[in-house]
Amino acid sequence: MDFINNILSGKIGAKEHLQFTRFGRGRYPGRAGLSLWRTGKIKLGGSFEFANDFVFLCAELRMKFSGAIISREDFFGGKKKAGLFVAEVNGVEAEKIEEIKEKTYCMLLDAEGEGLTLKMKKKLPKPGKSGELKIDDKFCVLEADLKYWNKIKEYFSLPEGKKVQIKHIYFIEDIILPKGETNPELMRLNAKRKGKIERIVIIDGQEKREMINFEA
Repeated sequence: MDFINNILSGKIGAKEHLQFTRFGRGRYPGRAGLSLWRTGKIKLGGSFEFANDFVFLCAELRMKFSGAIISREDFFGGKKKAGLFVAEVNGVEAEKIEEIKEKTYCMLLDAEGEGLTLKMKKKLPKPGKSGELKIDDKFCVLEADLKYWNKIKEYFSLPEGKKVQIKHIYFIEDIILPKGETNPELMRLNAKRKGKIERIVIIDGQEKREMINFEA
């Protein structure tokens, strides 16, 4: 299940926490966007927040990957930049992705398989550049045969519409600092964000909204 639906279900772990480390208090529109077109094939687009989830889903489908992996540990002989390692990879097996997925910051990877193609951009947007009218829900694009619909639908908790758009607004109301920590960087990384997420879902032109409390 993707990170947003884990939050909705109360299943909050390291993957979900990592999504909020860049945010201070405030309102953040145009986050975590998905767009689905389901006709003769499936075309699912997602904003950069879903990059890892697209890769994790494709790893479950046993695809091979090429692109860039950004992590705090050096798994592939990457170059260190701003405290993170950036590695260019080619032909990485799904088993390796599953081995390191809990230890990576972002996987910007392409993949191909039988009736499946994943493409995504290789440069993360700058913080604060995503707005309600500027959301890039084609940062990641997965094209798949209809036989994969049930798997994709289940992973992203998608409705049965032919054309679906999903986006979220984050309301960060409080930052809970870790007790006993004095290192400023670790305080920032380990602090929890508390607030609300407004979920907006448009299914074949019909809009639904809901508000969820969260702490991650």
